[in-house]
Amino acid sequence: MADTPESSHKVHDDEDSDSDLKAGGRAGNGRIAVFAILSLLLLAGIITLVLYLVYRPSHPHFTVVSVAIVSLSNSSSPFNTITASVQPTLVIRNPNSRASIRYDRIEMYVMYRNAPVTSPVLLPPLIQDKDTSVAISPVLGGPAVPVSPDVVEGLAVDRSFGVVPLRLIAVGRIRYNPGPFRGRWSSLYVRCNMLVAARTGVSGPVPLLANSDCSVD
Repeated sequence: MADTPESSHKVHDDEDSDSDLKAGGRAGNGRIAVFAILSLLLLAGIITLVLYLVYRPSHPHFTVVSVAIVSLSNSSSPFNTITASVQPTLVIRNPNSRASIRYDRIEMYVMYRNAPVTSPVLLPPLIQDKDTSVAISPVLGGPAVPVSPDVVEGLAVDRSFGVVPLRLIAVGRIRYNPGPFRGRWSSLYVRCNMLVAARTGVSGPVPLLANSDCSVD
């Protein structure tokens, strides 16, 4: 028996309904997949934030606890120079209870009136465990350093009064290792102002006349 127009129209309607159902099913599955991906990303973000808050490291603390003047002299003939050899003792504290710290390529030198008066000294690498302190006493000095006439005259005046403002600078790189993670290397800049009682002709340990906590960037 031949199909009637009504039965042929019904077959087409059934096929269209099946196509619509399949298309709707695919759209629904796509929405579910997108929702699942967004949920996973949100969960990963929350976990990352929690880990960051738990393991977020703090800067190390540097403090100058003593200073010894091995030598400190100025000359204006034939050139304006300063010859200095200084031995500061610094205590470095790692305040982090969940992160160790690694120091590398640390160079340290002394400045007077914004002029370097010692050559940079490269310190050995240092690994500092969690919540610990370590003391270092590098000897910073070397040959005469050329400076301006104002710096030479200023040092002569300050030593006559027995009060010399020095500045200790340390530059290098630092890396935090929080918990099971390993951080990236970042730059380190430490500045310590040291007001010392140093008169002309005096050498050896000298008193610190002010608090010598350091700024750390």
